[in-house]
Amino acid sequence: MSSHSPSQRPPHQSRDAIDRAALDRVLEPVVHAHGAELVDVEFRPERGGWVLRVFVEKAGAAEQGLSTREAAVNLELCANVSRDLSPALDVVDLIPHAYQLEVSSPGIERPLRTERDFARFAGHKVRIKRRPEQPAPAGAPGGERIVVGQLSGIDSGRVSVVEGKRTHEIPFSNIEAARLVFEFGSGGREPQQRKH
Repeated sequence: MSSHSPSQRPPHQSRDAIDRAALDRVLEPVVHAHGAELVDVEFRPERGGWVLRVFVEKAGAAEQGLSTREAAVNLELCANVSRDLSPALDVVDLIPHAYQLEVSSPGIERPLRTERDFARFAGHKVRIKRRPEQPAPAGAPGGERIVVGQLSGIDSGRVSVVEGKRTHEIPFSNIEAARLVFEFGSGGREPQQRKH
């Protein structure tokens, strides 16, 4: 974990506004140089101040369809990525105030961000939060804002989730947030990968 000191911020700039594309341009080369790939980034206030949390996994994990356990990175890799990211972030100065930098593996409740993530983790239990501006009509199948169920996959930009006897077809563009859900009693085992 690295600490970064504040810099001057233009009066119109929000404390939590970050140019995500510019941030990714800094993060990705450093993460790749350490044999890892960027999974997600969080920037949020916490009890001790602002935290920039960078989640990484082994390079090639998505292409190889690795489970969260197989894709996990070790503490040494996280420390090395953090060590090299810290000065790179200081140079570009994208975050206009003090924050803590944390680098870690995303864990068993990994966020799902890309269409490739939804294809990769078909067969797993997921929690999906829909965007508020486009909910399905009340009473219509799949009208809930939060859906928890078995991910069937993604086809033509629509994510399919089976919840009990119902199947929700959710447009990928309508997903605000999604993550895997750990099921207690599974012993940490991951569902069998489907053959293609």
